[in-house]
Amino acid sequence: MGGLTAPARALYGKSGGLATRGVVLTPSDLSLEDWPERAARAKLTTVALHESALAVISKFVLSEAGRRFLAGCRRLSLDVEYELHIMSDLLERRHFDSDPDLFRMDETGLRQRDWNLCVSSERALSLVAENAVAIARILKPTTNRYFFWGDDNRGWCRCPRCKGLSDSDQALIVENRIVRELRKTNAKASLAHLSYRGTLQPPTQVKPEDGVFMEFAPIERTFALRLRPLTDRRHRARKDVPSNGELMDLLDANLAVFPSSSAQILEYWLDASAFSRWTRPARQLPWDRDVLAADVAQYRQRGIPHITSFAVFLDAEYLRRYGEPPLSEYGAVLNSA
Repeated sequence: MGGLTAPARALYGKSGGLATRGVVLTPSDLSLEDWPERAARAKLTTVALHESALAVISKFVLSEAGRRFLAGCRRLSLDVEYELHIMSDLLERRHFDSDPDLFRMDETGLRQRDWNLCVSSERALSLVAENAVAIARILKPTTNRYFFWGDDNRGWCRCPRCKGLSDSDQALIVENRIVRELRKTNAKASLAHLSYRGTLQPPTQVKPEDGVFMEFAPIERTFALRLRPLTDRRHRARKDVPSNGELMDLLDANLAVFPSSSAQILEYWLDASAFSRWTRPARQLPWDRDVLAADVAQYRQRGIPHITSFAVFLDAEYLRRYGEPPLSEYGAVLNSA
């Protein structure tokens, strides 16, 4: 663990292992009903659910399958989290007709109801924070870590008051407000700042408040359909996306703003959905244990204690088509890191 900060070493605990060794699933992946047992056998610590907040509540928390899943995780001492693109749930689109100034302005000067919000609107921020607290009462992560992301790969506001702020700065304004409200009822609450696509650049004009941690999700790597290790700095999955080296430089730039001791990596090593271009039937994962091990080493050198991967489409249908996914190998690498 050379190079790790003292807080990071403390987070790793007595065994020296990662604080989070996880997977991120969607409710439909629970057609593989023994996911908790599989995660436990791989010695993972955490399973997270991903989709919109309302979909996770209706398809998962309120369903019999969801209750069985949560019971299985409790029995096996697995933590449960919820990683959600959520802004359109936190600011309901129905408000647009009565108060369009709550919503983002596009580059032509028109207010749009479609996604995110105007972060210069005090009422918009108040509604978002109020609804975040309400959803947090239903979706209760066992770790006290919340993941309330902006709408998926969508732009933010370009009104005269917002246009000087980057998408990362605007996202952080919202995150700071939400974590402040969450901590009024849960002093241990922390909230992710998602560094992903339009928010890969670190914020420069807004500072994270206590309780906001950075989550780095380099989805651009999957565009090549087969991962190259991050140590191959020149590799570029596609001409219009950052190279591996540029992604790592962006990670380091974010770690100059957010502490490494609480940072999380959200990767795609197990994400059959990404490598299938989010279309079923799923393709078989282009699995490479050596790439995983090399990547994890890069993240560990930076003192990052939380590592997880999307594992979407690793469901009952995937098992029938291709046999066992490489979950045990994934767990073994993370456990030896």
